[in-house]
Amino acid sequence: MARRPALTHHRIIEAAVRVADRGGVGQVSMRNVGKELGVEAMSLYHHLAGKDALLDGLANWIFTQIELPEPQQPWRQAMVERAESSRQVLSQHPWALGLIESRRSPGSALLRHHDTVLGCLRRNGFSVALAAHAFSAIDAYVYGFVLTELNLPFDANETAEGFVDEIRSALPADEYPHLVEMITQQVVGGGYSYANEFGFGLDLILDSLERHREGGVQERGGQGCAGCSAGR
Repeated sequence: MARRPALTHHRIIEAAVRVADRGGVGQVSMRNVGKELGVEAMSLYHHLAGKDALLDGLANWIFTQIELPEPQQPWRQAMVERAESSRQVLSQHPWALGLIESRRSPGSALLRHHDTVLGCLRRNGFSVALAAHAFSAIDAYVYGFVLTELNLPFDANETAEGFVDEIRSALPADEYPHLVEMITQQVVGGGYSYANEFGFGLDLILDSLERHREGGVQERGGQGCAGCSAGR
């Protein structure tokens, strides 16, 4: 009989990811993860203090999956690539969005992620305050977009025409003129996909940040960023 691979912190977290992917973060427990690994739950306590440590490790794992800027990378390209990577990872693991916002004990990958992003912005002429604002604005946009995608009544990577066709006949043009106009001109027959809105919205944010950076804005108010709390 082949020997079972040694139990490690890394294997435990990967098993927790599989459990969460199948049933959501609510299914992540020492017992269920132990079952996933074919061991008793008590075996996990040699590597983790308990469920809180397991969830902290799961949140930290998410940040190991997101692409980070290279040291000398131009800030705009870096922020686009990180935003796209974040969106992809969070979409693939829908449970992650709520989890990373709820943890109070940041792991090494989370801390490295935040420090690297802020470092990229600082090297590219952002003040400390503007770097914090940039981090907050970009992450708030990405997280909000992913949340919308996950709850659309149709696949975000497909055209919306099938969905629109079901409701268009019930929309009187005289009562909802602007909505009918948008559907007719933007969606029907145009291969419209909600997923394509991501890049346009991100550009709006980055264009504004570039103007602030070039103008040397030294804002002090509201310096907290969506990614800089202890729980993320």
